[in-house]
Amino acid sequence: MRQLSTITDPGYRSQRVIPGLDRQILLMIKDPRDLTFVYLCMKITALIIPMAILLFSSVIQGWQWWLGAAVYAGLIIYFVGPYTLMLHNTSHRVLFKHEYKWANYYIPWVLGPFMGQSPETYFSHHIGMHHAENNLHADKSSTMPFRRDSFVDFLKYFSNFFVAGIYELAVYFKKKEFTKFFNKVIRGESFFIILCVLTSFIHLKAAIWIFVVPMVIVRFSMMAGNWAQHAFIDADAPANSYRNSITCINNAYNRKCFNDGYHIGHHLRPHMHWTDMPGDFLKNKSKYILEKAIVYEGLDFHMVWALLMCKRYDVLASHVVDMGDQYQSKEQVIELLKERTKPIYA
Repeated sequence: MRQLSTITDPGYRSQRVIPGLDRQILLMIKDPRDLTFVYLCMKITALIIPMAILLFSSVIQGWQWWLGAAVYAGLIIYFVGPYTLMLHNTSHRVLFKHEYKWANYYIPWVLGPFMGQSPETYFSHHIGMHHAENNLHADKSSTMPFRRDSFVDFLKYFSNFFVAGIYELAVYFKKKEFTKFFNKVIRGESFFIILCVLTSFIHLKAAIWIFVVPMVIVRFSMMAGNWAQHAFIDADAPANSYRNSITCINNAYNRKCFNDGYHIGHHLRPHMHWTDMPGDFLKNKSKYILEKAIVYEGLDFHMVWALLMCKRYDVLASHVVDMGDQYQSKEQVIELLKERTKPIYA
């Protein structure tokens, strides 16, 4: 167990605006705090797309192709976290102003396929379904029916999502008569499949390496992250965001991925700007104490997932922040964590 220490996760710091490009971008985006997203787009565009084109060309072959493929994989690994959380944030808060709304398609439709995301399916799943259903049984990515410290159960969870996730999402929107989201899912997934098929005729190996492999990795990573975010659920209050989600503070992941660790606060206020999350957490810490929310320090969601798969409750408990001195011993924390990972069927 740990006591709450100084928050080191990033808040907003005003930056000196550089005349020229910065000033022009700020005229186009809705929130000056999101300037970093535009520059992240530029970096991905300048590095990922040219490398992908090179791998599809006949300029390099043999061992040189595999060297290029290794460089490409390294770039994907480096950028996939920040990209996915940029996609997440711009799904909740539109990046560009109305008069430049065409630019909002660039992140999901141009960059998305290279970063393992079929266009608009993430937006539809996350905004149209996950937040609306809040990990309850109607949520097609709900963790509730699974034993959340079981790798076998996680494989069942991931396999179902990977094989049938898009179909189940489309059926969900059809039944709810959410035509806009239904059309986005069908359009985005169909575009991605057609893209993979057509590019495979140009260069099969490149198509698999550039589009298919990142998609598999990203979907696995997203499901592992969602599993950890909603692993510790109070069966008596599964709809309570304080008790069906966790928060992870003071870690490198938050600094790289725009405070994604503040998942409780995100479910409570989905459109809160990522730079406001550490302050919001501190402002409302008394509520976190009252609701017995689980807060980890020094871990991110994927670390939590890995520790759960290994059933290392001792390590998990050592990173739990004991806000309000509510725990008498480490054993008490372990007991609570184990209780909250049991399946919930009704």
